[in-house]
Amino acid sequence: MTQLRPEYAWSPVGWSSEFPTDDPAHAEVWCYADRFSYHRGDQVRLHGSTTAETFDIEVVRDGARPRTVLLLEGVPGKHASTAPDCYATGCGWPVLATIDVDASWSSGFYLVLVRTTRADGTVFEREHFFVVKPDADGPKKPLALVLSTSTMMAYNDWGGANQYRGIGDDPRNDIGAPVVSARRPIARGMLRKPPGAPRESNSFTPPPFWQPRYEAYEWARYNGYSRHHADAFWATYERPFVVWAEEAGYELDYLTQHDLDADPDVLAGHRCVILVGHDEYWSWRMRDAVDRLVDSGGNVARFGGNFFWQVRITDDGGTQICYRDPAADPVTETADAHLVTTAWDYPPIGRPAAETMGLTGSSGVYARYGNAAPRSSGGFTVYRPNHWAFDGTDLYYGDVIGAAPVTIAAFELDSVEYTFRQGQPYPTFVDGAPENLEIIAMCPAVLAEEDRWSGTMPLGSGGASESQGLRELTGRTGDPADPSWQYGSGMMATFTRNGGTVFNAGTTEWVNGLVAGDFFTEKITRNALDRLGG
Repeated sequence: MTQLRPEYAWSPVGWSSEFPTDDPAHAEVWCYADRFSYHRGDQVRLHGSTTAETFDIEVVRDGARPRTVLLLEGVPGKHASTAPDCYATGCGWPVLATIDVDASWSSGFYLVLVRTTRADGTVFEREHFFVVKPDADGPKKPLALVLSTSTMMAYNDWGGANQYRGIGDDPRNDIGAPVVSARRPIARGMLRKPPGAPRESNSFTPPPFWQPRYEAYEWARYNGYSRHHADAFWATYERPFVVWAEEAGYELDYLTQHDLDADPDVLAGHRCVILVGHDEYWSWRMRDAVDRLVDSGGNVARFGGNFFWQVRITDDGGTQICYRDPAADPVTETADAHLVTTAWDYPPIGRPAAETMGLTGSSGVYARYGNAAPRSSGGFTVYRPNHWAFDGTDLYYGDVIGAAPVTIAAFELDSVEYTFRQGQPYPTFVDGAPENLEIIAMCPAVLAEEDRWSGTMPLGSGGASESQGLRELTGRTGDPADPSWQYGSGMMATFTRNGGTVFNAGTTEWVNGLVAGDFFTEKITRNALDRLGG
């Protein structure tokens, strides 16, 4: 039987992305802000299009105790046409309202809810967001949460496409858009969704001869949410962390990755930057900002995973470029070849991912996603119980933290190449790992799911051909007939440089432990924040 490439589970034929209607009989309203972040005293220009005569705007500071800070009712509507390639060029809609960022609004994440009532009495409601940054010349809180806006842009499929899919009709070869726009609405579910919506990680342990399912995609399709709702951003990742942190008494300033790209000194004055969830995409200047903080004695507390791709941000933050294939990127043969938008571990770039974060997505990446290590523990096995991150936990060598059903070591994870000596893991340093990197806990992971159904079963990560391509891209070749080259790991690790410290939990799903109230996850999180933010 001929081996076929499996279809992508998240890309069945007939599942379209949200796109606005031109029919005035179907009242709806959509919006986006002109930027992702503002200072107090700035003005948000809210661009939009609606088929309703009027609509309402509600601005909510989100978190443990959501609070409405502004309500505008009966805002006059205006309809504008939308180009079919708005995912790349932007919507180009007019400004329907302006919002003054009040001096009383603290740094935080603000939802912008737009709604209109239809003739049948039902309410159509969608949302956007903006971040209020700390005052440019004012005092800074020690802890700064940086929101993963670049990864959100890569997965946002509103308008028809993102950097994974939408160009082409073959579910075995779905093509992403290399250029995507910030000037469009955000896919439904990335900013708000009901409590308990499925995640990409599997908290259950499957029986023998099980066939993989993807509950996050099933739920999204049947409930009218984006297939990528659980892949990125606020509702899935940063919000659960913020809810926990606020309830635990931590005060945060808020920034976005785009702020780091615009100003590599934006972290000055903060003691520790916090990264949460899925921060897969970074620009060169974003990394510069983090490296500059660490080299000046600041710290990083990363409760995230899958540090992988370089992007370029252009058009004053409005456009993101990522070709993935270096041969397709026009800068490859220019003086800016180091900015080629592909994996950070692509050797010609000369800036391995692990140099900044200690770990890299190219040595992972999947666990408990589909049939990727589906019966692994779902937690991290402890190898250095005396490390400061484990202070006050009563953990022993070989203990497992956050195992299923809590499931913190799942979906996408980071690691480095390593070896074992006397029962403990050590980096081999072939991939840019810092010379004093300490691997404190580990779990198994694989580069892609294993196709045992000859291409007839949809998978979430493309199968062996995709993982082989990633290995070759990052300079790690292997015999396709030998499955061992697909194997990797997830890691928790720390390193120091020039007085700064980086703590890396190495997993997208760390927040699962905070949501579940898992003692070990909470205590390790507190240890990192208290030590690095103090």
